[in-house]
Parts: sequence; structure tokens; C-alpha cells
Amino acid sequence: MQLAIDTSTDTTSLALIKESEVLTGLTWRCEQNHSVELLPHLADLLCQAGASLQSISGIIVARGPGSFNALRVGVSTAKGLAFSLGIPIVGISTLEAEAYQHNETDLPICPIFNAGREEIATAIYQMKSNEWQQITGEHIATVEALCSQITTKTLFCGEFVASIAGELKKRLKQRAIISSPATLRRIGFLAELGRRRLQSGDCDTVTTLHPLYLRRPPITKRKHR
Repeated sequence: MQLAIDTSTDTTSLALIKESEVLTGLTWRCEQNHSVELLPHLADLLCQAGASLQSISGIIVARGPGSFNALRVGVSTAKGLAFSLGIPIVGISTLEAEAYQHNETDLPICPIFNAGREEIATAIYQMKSNEWQQITGEHIATVEALCSQITTKTLFCGEFVASIAGELKKRLKQRAIISSPATLRRIGFLAELGRRRLQSGDCDTVTTLHPLYLRRPPITKRKHR
């Protein structure tokens, strides 16, 4: 049985997976309370499943991009569990998990998260010849810059898409296909991507796995007298 953890955004999810099936899951609006809510919800999840930490054989964690503090809590918790239990761990791009929900379409899939400062975090994925591929790596952009690179009909997804759907439609016309938000489903696809890597032995380590930050966190410079 594997544990999947996603703390990328204000909406947090946990799931227990066994043989590609989600046994039980929790998704809740966490806001910025990941550090105090994650472990109690994990205890509730295990209680619902009648399981213990020792029954977990692998950890799958969303490594970002996303909220700086939220990712730090999620990834640190995942690494701590993997280290203490002596089990493998894999980190999955949150953008990839978001896009993978739509892998049955032949279109390029562009997940979008809010990056603040009127910018977005995005990438492009596509299923080609039955092979899941990353077409464009994770990066920070403006909506204008992203649209200037879209030359074919593309499916846009992610929690933030609803906020910019009008601008995407205005700039791209028929090339913009807008999906409905599916945050509750992302944890299942995160788990599927992670489970495949665990089965293939393509694992990370607790020393090398780090959150995916596309921008350095804002740090206030010390004031000198």
C-alpha cells in the first residue's frame, strides 16, 4: 500500500493506494495551515482504512510547483516518513499530475497554477503514440507570453484556469479548450504516476528529493543601521 501526499496549493489531499486502486482519500481546504493539519488528517486517513504507518510500502509526494511553505511541509513530511519507515519515495510534478487527468485526449495539455505577481506556473504535456510526454518544461510566464507560444488547439486545466479563461479565449479564440476544475481527482492521478515509478524502481532519495520552486521565495533584506 502506498501513501500519496499533495500540499501544492490551499487545497490539500491524501490518499492510500493499493494495486492502482484508491482505497481511501481526504481532500480539504487547508489554506496556509498545512503544518498543523497534515499529520492529524493522515492519522484520520489511516484510521478510516484500518491501517497503520507500518503497512505503507511507498510514499508518493507532489513536489510542486506551488506554495513555498505548503510544499516544504508536504515534501518534508514525506521524506521523514520514508526515512523512518525505510521505504522508497518518489516526487511527482504537480503540473504533470494536473495534466495527466486529461491524458486520453490527443491535444496538448497545458496545466496552469497561479504564481503570483500576475504570473503563472505552467508546462505542456501530451500523449503521443501511447507515450506520455513532456513537451515544455515547468516554467514561470505571463498569460500573454504563454498565449504567444500556443499555435494549435490546446486544452488548459488547473485550479487557476477559471480565473483567466476569458483572457485565454480572447487571445487564442478556438485554440483554447477550457477544462472544468478537477482538484478532487488530482491526487488519484498523482498516485498513478508515482506508482508506476515505484514499480519500475525509478525512485528518489530522501537526500536528493526537493520541492520544485520555479521562483526563489521573497526574503526581506536585513536592515542595517
